[in-house]
This record gives sequence, structure tokens and C-alpha cells, in this order.
Amino acid sequence: MASSNGNPFQWLGLLKWSLAYSDGTRPSDDIKPMNKDDIEFLEKVMKEGIIDEGERMKSILKDLTDSLEMLLGANITADGNGDGGRESKQEEKRKELDEDDMLELLQELRDIVEQIDYARAFMAMGGIPFLLGCATYQTSGNDSATDRTIPKSIRKGVLGVLSTMCQNNPPVQLSLLEHGHIPQLIQLFLDYTPGNDCGNEGNDPIREKAVQALSASIRGHAMAEHIFCQNKEGMIMLQIGLGMQQQKSNTTSKPSAQLRKRTLFLLRALLTSDDATNERHAQFEKLISFTCTHVIDERWEEDAEIREMGLAMVSQLLRHTPKETDPSSTGAKVSKIILQHMSHIGLIGVERIGAIRNLKEGSEDREYATMELEEWETLMVALVEASK
Repeated sequence: MASSNGNPFQWLGLLKWSLAYSDGTRPSDDIKPMNKDDIEFLEKVMKEGIIDEGERMKSILKDLTDSLEMLLGANITADGNGDGGRESKQEEKRKELDEDDMLELLQELRDIVEQIDYARAFMAMGGIPFLLGCATYQTSGNDSATDRTIPKSIRKGVLGVLSTMCQNNPPVQLSLLEHGHIPQLIQLFLDYTPGNDCGNEGNDPIREKAVQALSASIRGHAMAEHIFCQNKEGMIMLQIGLGMQQQKSNTTSKPSAQLRKRTLFLLRALLTSDDATNERHAQFEKLISFTCTHVIDERWEEDAEIREMGLAMVSQLLRHTPKETDPSSTGAKVSKIILQHMSHIGLIGVERIGAIRNLKEGSEDREYATMELEEWETLMVALVEASK
């Protein structure tokens, strides 16, 4: 455990100091009791050498809040008089916590909230509205200077903390829902999409983090998944993130590979969830079809890992049994959606399997393509089984 004064070897110093009173070279009856000063020193070292994570989170939250208030120009007193002494202290704090300092604090906070109990404790002290507010503050404003008030790196750091604290943590996921996080994070994604209406420059790293935070906050939570799937802008977000918008445009570049991976990961989670129904599959028909015709095709998707993810998703969907809802439901079965593209999948599959098998045995290219070959073979078998 790290020490509060930044010395990672303090525990070694304490051990060395303690051993000086009993090093094994003299009998224990020769050892004199510690005097009052020694006891006070030991207690001080022990107290300063062990971090109280709850208090540390409060301290981090306060430091970040103070710094961001100064950064946003929110250091004026309620009576409008300014309070020069307070402003001076706030200015000092702002200079102390520059962008790099705040990022370090966010990383430390992220390490703490990896533990479920600490994540819930941070939520209890008002952490969620702080994180959401910092990530989305005035991103849709028309003033081009607005975005400069909170650096993009800070937004990304905050989203990283948010993703970590809600991962597999239902109480935190529920609290996020109560704070209306889904539309906020979707809007954040759209606000940093090229061609947005708010004047921001497109930024894939922020969009990646927004998708990651959404994914962590809704996966495995039935209510959250359902709410997201009913959000029309959420569907648009997935289409943009997967690259469907670029299918019809030769002038706009694809989203980054990392953004496409995160989007595909979220899509797969929603479609193969225990709570996925035929109605949900029908809602996502365009995205499923795009995966069958583009994501798994080397001529469209150059990233091998993304192709493997797409192939695995299609195979899993062919074997997926959706949750039973209304027996009279007219929702399309996902196997029918996929089998509409059976000829196309078969054509590119046979071609790709042949190309990989023709690679020289033991070569780096063959080794690299082994996983894709296995996924293709699995999918071809699943297609045959589903078509019977």
C-alpha cells in the first residue's frame, strides 16, 4: 500500500526501525521498553503510512472540485464581492493542480473504485453527478471557447473512472440510471462526432470512452439495457460507431479501430444478453445485417480482431435462444435476419478460408490468421445447422 507522503519504501523504513530493537543478536530480556517519544514516533509513522481510502476519495474529490471551479471561473463569492483572500487561495490551488496533476488524481481514484465497496462509497459521497457533470459540461454549447474550459484529457479520465466504478456493480448502475446518464453520454458521443451541430472538432478518443462508459453501465442490468435499446439516438450512436455512416460516403473516414471494437462489443452484449428478445433483434436488424455484409468482410474491415469479433457474434446469434415474451410477438428471429445474407457470407467465407489455408505453414501471417480461420469454420457450421 502506498504511503501518503509518496515514499513507496516507508514500510521498509518502519520495519528496519523496528528491527533495531530486536535484531536477534541479543536476548529478549536485554531489550528495553520503548520510551514515550519512540511510541509517539511509531504511532505517527503507522498513521501516515496507511491510507484511509474513504478519506482519500474525499480529498481527491475536493481537490478536483476546487481546481475545476477555478478552471471554470467559478471562484466568485455569493455576494459578488470577490473575497481577495479566497481568490488568492483558489489561484494557488489552480496552479498546484494543473492538467497533469488532475489526471494523476483521476488515475488514483480509478484504482480505488476498482473495488466494488469503494465504488459505492464514492457514489454515496456524490461522485456520480460530479463525474457526469465534468464529462459533459456544456459540450453542446455554441460558444467554441466552451470546450476549452475542461480539457479533453480530463473528460477522458473522468469517463474512465465512471466505467470502472459501474462495471458489474448494480447499485452504481442503478444510480447512474436515476441521474439520466444514458442520454447524457449518447449526446457526448454525438457532440464529438465529425459534422456535429455544436461546433466541436470530432474526437474519437472521447467517443471511445463514452461508448466504454455506456457499455460498462448497462451490460448485465436488464432495466438499463432495455432503456438504452429504446433510445433512438442510441441506435444512431451504434451505427456511427460501427462505421455504417461511412458505407455511403467516400469522403468521411471510418471511426478509429478502437471505437469500432468498443461499439461492436456493446452491440454483441445487447444482442446476446439473457434479456434479449426477438423484438430487440428486430430493432437491431440493420446493425446485424451490416455485420454480416461488412464487418466480417476483409474488403471492408481491415482490422483482423474486429472481423473475428463480428464472426463470433454472428455464430453466437445463430445459436442464441431469445428470452420468451409475448407468444403472439411478430419480432423477427435473428437466424432469419442472418440467413438472408447466407449466400454473401458463404461466398466471402469460402474465399477467406481458402486464402488463410494457402498461407505458408508456420509463417507469421498464418499464425496471425489462425483465430479468424477458426471463427470462419465455426460460422460456416452454424450456418448449415441454422438453415436445416
